[in-house]
Amino acid sequence: MSDQFCLLAVHAHPDDEASKGAGTVHRYHAEGVHTVLVCCTGGEAGDILNPAMDRPEVRARLGEVRMEELARSAEIIGYDDIVMLGYRDSGMPDSPENADPGCFARAPLEEAVGRLVAVLRREQPQVVLTYGDDQQGYPHPDHLRVHEVTMAAVDAAADPDAYPEAGPPWCVQKVYYSTWSQARILALHTTFQELGLESPFDEKWLSRPSQDHRITTHVDVTGLYDVRAGALRAHATQIDPESPFWFGIPDDVAATVHPQEDYILARSEVPSDVPEDDLFAGLR
Repeated sequence: MSDQFCLLAVHAHPDDEASKGAGTVHRYHAEGVHTVLVCCTGGEAGDILNPAMDRPEVRARLGEVRMEELARSAEIIGYDDIVMLGYRDSGMPDSPENADPGCFARAPLEEAVGRLVAVLRREQPQVVLTYGDDQQGYPHPDHLRVHEVTMAAVDAAADPDAYPEAGPPWCVQKVYYSTWSQARILALHTTFQELGLESPFDEKWLSRPSQDHRITTHVDVTGLYDVRAGALRAHATQIDPESPFWFGIPDDVAATVHPQEDYILARSEVPSDVPEDDLFAGLR
């Protein structure tokens, strides 16, 4: 594939890039697409969720550790570049972190959009991955902000009158929302049951509002389970390798469960027939 193609993903925290679209990015990187990760925060508000890593020396330098984990994860996935947007983790609503004026959720919108516009104009991606407009299932302030900032930045990046200091305008051709489909959650739940294991996908998960009817694009990631699993495990402070949610199914079986990643085509400047199996459909 020509090196003119670029895929840029916007994520909220270190570890989000591992749980959303890791196989997709690896696949395109292997095909020669230039892959860029924009991480909006440093994940400072994330607690240590792996008991084996909950040690004083880790807590003392947690911010640095999370950056080291991010670098390892991005290397496994195949990101060519990591861009930190430079904001603090906003934490959850009503938390002290959420009241911090330096956090992503409270940053002036125009400023945050301008930072991302500069990245879009410099990297010139044809395809951008971001979070959706409907996040009822997990309304984290930073995830909501990622959607808001990304969509505004895509518009502004193409406008020659907006942020002229950020470089010449650039028109992103396609924008996709990452999503965990209800079909995937149900397939995982069913596999737990078939193996006689207790499923972590309880009624709260199974009754979440489905957006499957909005999914337009299925990217085949057969054979790439180890990429996602390796990237998740690289985030050792955040991902417990004993967690049934992440690793309750044996790897060889998990690799066969819903081996695709699902997306909603939110915007396209080129004709593209849906359903698609390629984020670059209509561009080549």
